[in-house]
Amino acid sequence: MTNELLIASSVLQWAALCAGGIVLLGIARQVGLLHERSAPLGAMITDHGPGIGDKAPSFSIIDVKGQKRQIGGDDPAGHETMLLFTSPTCPVCEKLLPIVKSVSRAEGINVMLISDGAEEEHKAFLAKNKLDGLPYVISAEIGMRFQVGKVPYGVLIDEKGIIKAKGLCNTREHVESLLEASRTGHASLQDYMAKKNGAEHSPPPLTM
Repeated sequence: MTNELLIASSVLQWAALCAGGIVLLGIARQVGLLHERSAPLGAMITDHGPGIGDKAPSFSIIDVKGQKRQIGGDDPAGHETMLLFTSPTCPVCEKLLPIVKSVSRAEGINVMLISDGAEEEHKAFLAKNKLDGLPYVISAEIGMRFQVGKVPYGVLIDEKGIIKAKGLCNTREHVESLLEASRTGHASLQDYMAKKNGAEHSPPPLTM
């Protein structure tokens, strides 16, 4: 009788282990699917302004330091330019400053901050934050021409004045996604992932 109980107990333990293994495999599969579906999100395009591949609107403007700045057209040095639309009262924009400084240095691109609002708010913002050479332009017209509805919003323009990528930039990943979208030739990382997933799930071509 004792041996029978031991055998039955062992069988039940092995059955429990096998069932646990099957459950773990199912969980691992679901985690993998979730990870695939939640691939890193890039900057989200939310405006209806000039599109990817369009020529950027041209502006000749003066920044807060009295320096003449150019938006659009050919860049004499052959560099890309990122316009970052901000607000002096936007806490996310303030946290993004050291990130865009770092990206500008690492990637060798020009970054220009475009802002709007009351003069007192700009003075307080500039007194609190060091721009380290980043041009700061106050202009409502530029934001209207690009039809920017939310900030911080980035627009990447290539050396020929063509818009390569754009979207909301709340994190470093969002900022870097604009550069990645430009390199891959896709409007956004969401566009890239959608096309990639579409290609993976499309039926194989017929062979004769």
